[in-house]
Amino acid sequence: MEEILKKFREKIKEKKMIEGALAVLQWDLETTTPKKGKDYLAEIVGYLSMKEYILTTSKEFEECVEFLSKNLEKLNEIERKEIEELKEDIEKMKKIPAQEYQAYSELVARTQGVWEEAKAENNYEKYKKNLAKIFEYTIKFANYHKKDEKNLYDVILQEYEKGMTSEKLDEFFSLLKSEIVPLLKKVKEAGNPDKKLLQKVDIEKQKQFNRFIGEYLGFDFDRGIGAESEHPFTMNITKNDVRLTTKYIENNPMSAVFSTIHETGHGIYEQQIGDNLQDTILGTGGSMGIHESQSRFYENIIGRDFHFWNHIYKRAQESFQFLKEVKLEDFYREINLVEPSLIRVEADELTYSLHIMVRYEIEKGIVDGTIDVDNLPKVWKEKMKEYLGVVPETDSEGVMQDVHWAAGLVGYFPSYALGSAYSAQIYNTMLKELNIVEILERGELDKIREWLGEKIHKYGKLKTTSEIIKEVTGEELNPKYYIEYLKEKYSKIYNI
Repeated sequence: MEEILKKFREKIKEKKMIEGALAVLQWDLETTTPKKGKDYLAEIVGYLSMKEYILTTSKEFEECVEFLSKNLEKLNEIERKEIEELKEDIEKMKKIPAQEYQAYSELVARTQGVWEEAKAENNYEKYKKNLAKIFEYTIKFANYHKKDEKNLYDVILQEYEKGMTSEKLDEFFSLLKSEIVPLLKKVKEAGNPDKKLLQKVDIEKQKQFNRFIGEYLGFDFDRGIGAESEHPFTMNITKNDVRLTTKYIENNPMSAVFSTIHETGHGIYEQQIGDNLQDTILGTGGSMGIHESQSRFYENIIGRDFHFWNHIYKRAQESFQFLKEVKLEDFYREINLVEPSLIRVEADELTYSLHIMVRYEIEKGIVDGTIDVDNLPKVWKEKMKEYLGVVPETDSEGVMQDVHWAAGLVGYFPSYALGSAYSAQIYNTMLKELNIVEILERGELDKIREWLGEKIHKYGKLKTTSEIIKEVTGEELNPKYYIEYLKEKYSKIYNI
């Protein structure tokens, strides 16, 4: 037993080192790699992906996992969870032919560069071929993995939110739509004030303030770093190497601020995972739904709160001189302004889930064959008009605005809406245990960070999302808290 466990830990260390190398390469591809160097790096990604594939599907590793699975009573809680996860990973990996796995890994690594160029040029044709291949592979792999799921899209959803189905999501989104659309109508009728925050601010000044915001929220820059990318993201190598990116827009400084707050939520989660999980496969955040709950919590529930800004508004005015002419009350109203828009990452809290519904329906349609990649720009415009009443003039601000499909993250988008619902439910519990207004007014953000660390972050993947939500809130996912939160907040802001 001791010998097998030693061999197991050696293999896990090797696996994690390969994954770490792949993460560093991915970070480089999306931040600093020169245009002409991307193809070679994509080849390296394919090569290292095969190394991980070979290790995971090797007879030696599989026999090791199988032996331990038959002796679970001799393992500790962490080891038992690792074996459970690995048995599933091995089974799934073995069903994918090696050549296809490597080709797909290279395709995804290469496509993100293609997407960035195509978006800059507003050239969907340049991107379309690669996008079609990514969906083809996704569907093919889902067929390999299909068991008793009702449809292929349900298989795909398991990559991001285990136990989630399109049937549950249809019910979830239907409820959100029935509650959000009437509220949105009332808000529209109330009207919006003139915009005062779309001002030109030097990018370097924006970077300085965003660094301050990250530190203020509790992100440790001794164990993390920030950079720029076309689409903001967070990547962890270990809890001591967590990397955030932000996109800066010169004439819209608050865009980068809220992007940074969002990614900081992800980053704090990764930095607070328990030390006892660091040498295991459990040393990262759980499902994408619970991960997005943390980013959406920080971005919206904390980051758009009046009391949060009341404590740091003078600091913001020092960085953004134009704010000296903007009252805090007007600033608060505008950062919570509700206005259907084209871009998801710029969307207000109220209309955000409508953006997710557009992507959710398109993904399902492509997977079940009712939507063709060739027609995506047209379908996108139709759905944006149906759900938000706005139509993009270009594909860059339409179907090509998100990096997710280019990165192979088909099935990820519902996690954002689920994360918003989880965040409101978690916040409802937090309010019973912490005086949030007092904490924000005093700038004691460490109390919130520590509460989340103890209740959620430290567990990494040791516990499932449903286990965490039930332990923290006393019940399974319940969208009523999200709906109540939105109604209460926007009724007050818009006096409706």
